[in-house]
Amino acid sequence: MSTNEDLAGRPADPAAAGTHEPRRRPAPRECSIARTLDVVGEKWSLLALREVFFGERRFEQIVANTGAPRDILTARLRKLTDAGVLDRVQYSERPPRFEYHLTQAGRDLQPVLLTLMHWGDRHLAGGQPPPTVWTHTCGHTLTPRVTCESCTRPVEPDSLVRESGTAV
Repeated sequence: MSTNEDLAGRPADPAAAGTHEPRRRPAPRECSIARTLDVVGEKWSLLALREVFFGERRFEQIVANTGAPRDILTARLRKLTDAGVLDRVQYSERPPRFEYHLTQAGRDLQPVLLTLMHWGDRHLAGGQPPPTVWTHTCGHTLTPRVTCESCTRPVEPDSLVRESGTAV
């Protein structure tokens, strides 16, 4: 065996043998959306969050209102708790029972859920009225909008410029 061969007698350098390494797929784009979906991007997770936002904090009520299988809901609630989106708070010792409360990270998801709800009402309702309507403290029906915190104007696709993700 020469120093230019591996243990099987093949050339150690594939280029030397006239072969090429298979093309590697580019790494996926690093993205806050993907990281967020790792935590909340599953149907039962979002519906469990909906219920906690609606004020239902106990497992039995979340199961009843979502229709989620108990084992799957248990896993989703554990993931949301582990990720710091929900706190699990004991309300009974005998038998041990727990409620789920939103953390600040969980409360920060409220605009996301309201916007998803609005999108579904607008594009998937088939002309039916929305099952849930929110009234803002100003007295008007809420229509969620994303606005720029600095200028307060609505954010539209043509009003954005994507820049590098490197913070200064």
